[in-house]
Amino acid sequence: MEITIRLATLDDVGALEVLIPLSVRSLQAGDYTVEQMEAAIGEVFGVDTSLIRDGTYFVAEAGGHVVACGGWSRRRTLFGSDQVRSKDDAWLDPAVDAARIRAFFVHPDWARRGIGSRILQACEEAAVSHGFRRLELASTLTGIPLYRARGYFDAEPIDVPLPAGRTLPVLRMYKVLV
Repeated sequence: MEITIRLATLDDVGALEVLIPLSVRSLQAGDYTVEQMEAAIGEVFGVDTSLIRDGTYFVAEAGGHVVACGGWSRRRTLFGSDQVRSKDDAWLDPAVDAARIRAFFVHPDWARRGIGSRILQACEEAAVSHGFRRLELASTLTGIPLYRARGYFDAEPIDVPLPAGRTLPVLRMYKVLV
């Protein structure tokens, strides 16, 4: 079945709200506890409509269904959904700042087919077209192999605070574009 990558619209939010928890609960189960995943769904793992409004969020469709998503950002926020209380929506300066790679999720039935790589390539090309020469992201433990394979380097581990004193370990990563 053909996979189409396109910019997301606000009409996709409902499909994304179904896709993201499904992806987290299935694909991240080997790296995080149920408690970590459930605490992160919503605030850490969720839809950030500012990415859609900015025209920097992509979806992959197969047979008219959204099967993956991911984006990039010109804003300071490194990760999180609309529910994040501490979002920093200030604009980044491509001359000195790194664009952010954000919110990649794949439907479990469509995992390991190169869809994430295709979306990442679209993000990198879009960021370059806006003058960015560096990228950074906060990868889940599950996503690290994808980003390393695509030329990203480890920067530092981060423990994202979750409710009830829990944390979600992620890895800040970066890439310098030619």
